[in-house]
Amino acid sequence: MTHHTLPLPEFSHERVEVLTGRRSGLFIAVALHSSVLGSALGGARLWTYPHWSDALGDALRLSAAMTLKNATAGLHAGGGKAVIGLELGTVLDAERRRDAFLDLGDAVESFGGLYRTAEDVGSTTEDMAVVSERTAHVVGLPDAVGGSGEPAGPTSLGVYESLRAVLERVTGTPDVAGRRITISGLGQVGGRLAVRLSAEGAVLTVTDVNPARKHLASELGAKWVEPGTEHLVPADVFVPAGIGGLLTDDVIDALDTSAVCGPANNPLASHSGADRLAARGILYAPDFVVNAGGVIYLDHEAKKLGTRAEIMDRVAQIGDTVRAILADAAERDITPLAAAEELAAARLRAGAVPAEELSLS
Repeated sequence: MTHHTLPLPEFSHERVEVLTGRRSGLFIAVALHSSVLGSALGGARLWTYPHWSDALGDALRLSAAMTLKNATAGLHAGGGKAVIGLELGTVLDAERRRDAFLDLGDAVESFGGLYRTAEDVGSTTEDMAVVSERTAHVVGLPDAVGGSGEPAGPTSLGVYESLRAVLERVTGTPDVAGRRITISGLGQVGGRLAVRLSAEGAVLTVTDVNPARKHLASELGAKWVEPGTEHLVPADVFVPAGIGGLLTDDVIDALDTSAVCGPANNPLASHSGADRLAARGILYAPDFVVNAGGVIYLDHEAKKLGTRAEIMDRVAQIGDTVRAILADAAERDITPLAAAEELAAARLRAGAVPAEELSLS
């Protein structure tokens, strides 16, 4: 690996394990940020990094974001994340991939239940089935083995309800028909969202770093633009749905939209981006509130808290959480990010979430 590119974030974690997989020889980091609200829950990312410290930094940042996400979602769950880091140019064959997830299973097991893993960017429900051969502390196993399956559907539902809450705030109505919506990233979540918004009559502009996703744009009658130009297209809502860090100062300064609301983790390149968006009069719905559908679903499924229909109703309530945060921010003249972080901090100080807030109403 070459030089690292990103500074490491502040260290506020309970425990971090960094190891070389015994079978795979790959870099693995498991970061437990907080177990104050319960056993931590956060996915396992399989990704390519310029340097191992970038992979570690990703695990540290993402696990801290999971603490915020799970706290604002009202879950009895702390924050954690796992990262399997690949050197540039590494291609895993089936055997080495299996070895990597067996190694991850051993690492997760060493936390004794304080951290539960799940699929994430680059990993699948099938990979989680491999993890489950080494530890019971894994959620989101394939439907075929009685697991809860792919969490992208619930995540997409949460983003959709958040988007409606944001539209209501900036236009006076939550209806998406006729609204100009730009989606940057057509992966599992962005793609599902695009299909739903198109069916409801939104005017879509889409892009993805993978040109093969262009076929979805033509199927939906959406306008396709080159990656890196999508923020220049006039929109009512801009939806970051790809990799993090998209909203740099330069992008924010050129962004032509009334609001930002999307599932990408850590879309702000720097924390101050929230103030920069506010200064431009752009409403920002914090990512860790908007994208919590998957983790709410996985946590409730794993704990058998209701039927699938009841759990999906619980996921849909993310829209109400977004409404409350946006109203609180407006009333106190602070950014929605600050309001959401305060909500998370209050729940962490309380140390446990009242049962009535978890009810599947």
